[in-house]
Amino acid sequence: MYIHNLEPVVFTLGPLVIRWYSLAYIFGIIFAFKYVLFLEQKYQLKLTDKKRLEDLTFTIILGIILGGRIGYTLFYNFAYYSVNPIEIFFIWQGGMSFHGGLIGFTLAVLFYAKKHQQDFLRYMDVLACSVPLGLFLGRIANFINGELYGRVTDVAWAVIFPLADNLPRHPSQLYEALLEGVLTFIILYYAFAQKAWRDKPGSCAGLFLMCYALSRIFVEFFREPDEQIGFIFSIISMGQLLSLPMLMLGIYLIKFYHGQSSRK
Repeated sequence: MYIHNLEPVVFTLGPLVIRWYSLAYIFGIIFAFKYVLFLEQKYQLKLTDKKRLEDLTFTIILGIILGGRIGYTLFYNFAYYSVNPIEIFFIWQGGMSFHGGLIGFTLAVLFYAKKHQQDFLRYMDVLACSVPLGLFLGRIANFINGELYGRVTDVAWAVIFPLADNLPRHPSQLYEALLEGVLTFIILYYAFAQKAWRDKPGSCAGLFLMCYALSRIFVEFFREPDEQIGFIFSIISMGQLLSLPMLMLGIYLIKFYHGQSSRK
């Protein structure tokens, strides 16, 4: 049985501390940027170019950070931050919500698309294809940090996380890396390669929402619920509850969206 002993810090240089989680964010953004350019060129989308994508990426980064932090504050630890509001700004202490980050991401893209009079759903489709790259690296970083670990189990691949206790637990971070990252990336790659999917605005964005929501809902049955929250009711966690609207929106975008039926 593997005993987790990975170091979350890559190296220190005086007061500068470089952590794996920080590198996951940085390289996730870089890989996503390169992948969007690859899709743009491969399918001649005529949607963006390097300069415009750089501007959009900066806007998205702000949206993810603000949304992720605000989402964590509201969804996962409101009681604490309501009496310690100044600590909301202490993002180096950790505490980011994917669902909040996704809301911030979406609002950032919506703002950029409206400002430049571009099709919002066209942007979301191609950007959604790149999101699993960042999710994969982020979940690997979660595993390295020994956080967001799974429930106690007796499976052969169980991991002991000393920061939690000395009990064998599911490496749920790796489950999420494989499902939310690898599997979702492959599904979106093949979907986007089909003209029928590319020609329906919102379809790939909807597919991403469905894949992520189903993956997260499934893995939450193996992941230890947040200590400060526990289960919302019965065996349902906050992560599962927040994923249900994503699932419904994903289904709506794919099956019931009656907007533009073909790309301009």
